[in-house]
Amino acid sequence: MEDEKARSKFKRLCVFCGSNSGHRQVFSDAALELGNELVKRKIDLVYGGGSVGLMGLISKTVYDGGCHVLGIIPKALMPLEISGETVGEVRTVLDMHERKAAMARESDAFVALPGGYGTMEELLEMITWSQLGIHKKTVGLLNVDGYYNNLLALFDNGVKEGFIKPSARHIIVSAPTAKELMEKMEQYTPCHEHVAPQESWQMEQLGDYPNQLNAQ
Repeated sequence: MEDEKARSKFKRLCVFCGSNSGHRQVFSDAALELGNELVKRKIDLVYGGGSVGLMGLISKTVYDGGCHVLGIIPKALMPLEISGETVGEVRTVLDMHERKAAMARESDAFVALPGGYGTMEELLEMITWSQLGIHKKTVGLLNVDGYYNNLLALFDNGVKEGFIKPSARHIIVSAPTAKELMEKMEQYTPCHEHVAPQESWQMEQLGDYPNQLNAQ
């Protein structure tokens, strides 16, 4: 009975996070906490590959906890001095565009931990794809110790200034702790209007990604 309660509606979660650990222990602690939440809920991990920074912490935690780990990494980032040793299954792709498409295709939802330009770019692309109607998957933001406060304030200002629709502001689900974030994501229901239906997107880069989503 307890095992059933622990299970999540998400089978595979894509995590975007830094290839650095940040200057403060709180960020590493958050990565470990999220990894343990995935293990507890029996959710497999999809991530950008490698064992450095927060990416390494969460992948090792999930792998050691007995869940499947899929690392998707561009060929150019494969050298050990860049990404380190990977754990679990590793899939090599040609470039960053193919990596994001594959990560999106393989996942049921997305979470961004603190990170740099790459993490924020991946997060914003998944928010944009949701707004456009390319996917209907939940997008979560683990706002550790207020790291993303300024980004969230920018989104609010976008609504205020008329560049973001109020309903689209709710695409992003945020919380300060992994446990609270996972609970909010489990309960999340999209309420924004899509710019275009999934059927209208012809994206060779994503393969049959929109069709796969419609089948879910």
